[in-house]
Amino acid sequence: MVDFNFYDLQNEWQNKADGSFRDFDNKELYGITFSQKFVLPRDETFPMDSLFQTIENELRSGRKVIISLPADGNWHMFVVCKQTRDGDFVSYSKLGSHTLILRNTKEIVKKSNGTEIMTYRTPPGM
Repeated sequence: MVDFNFYDLQNEWQNKADGSFRDFDNKELYGITFSQKFVLPRDETFPMDSLFQTIENELRSGRKVIISLPADGNWHMFVVCKQTRDGDFVSYSKLGSHTLILRNTKEIVKKSNGTEIMTYRTPPGM
C-alpha cells in the first residue's frame, strides 16, 4: 500500500514517449499485479463484445479498468470507473490540472476499431 501523495512512478515515467501497457504486463507493483489484455490488430475483426464484457465484469467485481483512448491526437490512458444506465462506460484521465471525463467510451473504442486495456489483481485483504 502506498500513501495518497505517492508519485514515484509518475516522476520516473515523466513524459516517456515510448511507454505502453506492455511495460506493466504481469508486473507486480506494491502488491498489485497488472495484466495487459486485447493486444490485437485494431480492425474489423476486433472482438468488441468481448472487450466490453471484460470491462463490465471488472467493474462488477469492484475493480477499475485502465484503457487506452485517443485524445489530443495521441493515445492517452484513462480509467474506466463506472457503467451508465444505458450501458456505456465513464472514463477519467488527467491532462495537467484538467480532468477529462468521457461518457461515450464505447463509441470512441468502436471508432478506433478497438483498444487494449489493463486489469489488475490485489491480494486478499488489500
